[in-house]
Amino acid sequence: MVRFFNALGSPLLSFCQYLGELVLLATDTFRCIFTHKLRWKLFLNQVVEVGLLSQLVVVITGGFTGAVFTAQTFFQFNKLGMGSAVGAVVSVSLCRELAPVLTALMVAGRVGAAMSAEIGTMKVTEQIDALRALAVYPVDYLVVPRALAMMVSMPLLVAECIAVGVAAGYLVAIFLLDINGTYYMANMVRWTRSRDIIMGLSKAFCFGILIVFISCQKGLTTREGAVGVGRATTEAVVNASLAVLICNFFLTMLFNIIYPAGYQ
Repeated sequence: MVRFFNALGSPLLSFCQYLGELVLLATDTFRCIFTHKLRWKLFLNQVVEVGLLSQLVVVITGGFTGAVFTAQTFFQFNKLGMGSAVGAVVSVSLCRELAPVLTALMVAGRVGAAMSAEIGTMKVTEQIDALRALAVYPVDYLVVPRALAMMVSMPLLVAECIAVGVAAGYLVAIFLLDINGTYYMANMVRWTRSRDIIMGLSKAFCFGILIVFISCQKGLTTREGAVGVGRATTEAVVNASLAVLICNFFLTMLFNIIYPAGYQ
């Protein structure tokens, strides 16, 4: 029995320690945002890295997700004579769930891995210690520009994913599935409410915060040289992806309480 509790307690304590490190890093980052001068050049470089260079991945993800979801929805709805309702289902699903989650997963794989690897390499090569020797606070120099860039870029990337997905779904519905375009658009506009867009963009902001802090924390705690950098990068992507999926459930429940069914 003692051995069982020891085996159970060690991972639990490690998880609690990990959560504590994330909270401390987030607290330190937000403190630096409001108490230190923003490094605009680093911030704009990260906006390009996080937002601009991620557009191709987001466009492809949104376009083909909207297209395939439209086709699958039509194949089922058409059996019930509800083909014109496909647009509403696709639009609401993209706004609420598909676009935020898929965009966050793609950004976690592309940007989160890069952040963790870059900061981890600086850690094992003692460049972060050199920053401290030059009186430069590492969190202010490394984490703050990335965090702000992610907060700005993620909602824009998700909005782009929604727009491309809806457009791709419309093209598939009209030109490949022979759905009446007027009814398709009318139902989509009628049933897509402002709360759906608010949910999607709010989730994007939360997912961006999760990705950047998990990735930076893994980079800042990297050890054991090149092997440690590879391990930290893998753990950053896996942990960020799992955090996005888990957090998505709780955000969905929360937003449905905040924005009830009658909310426009």
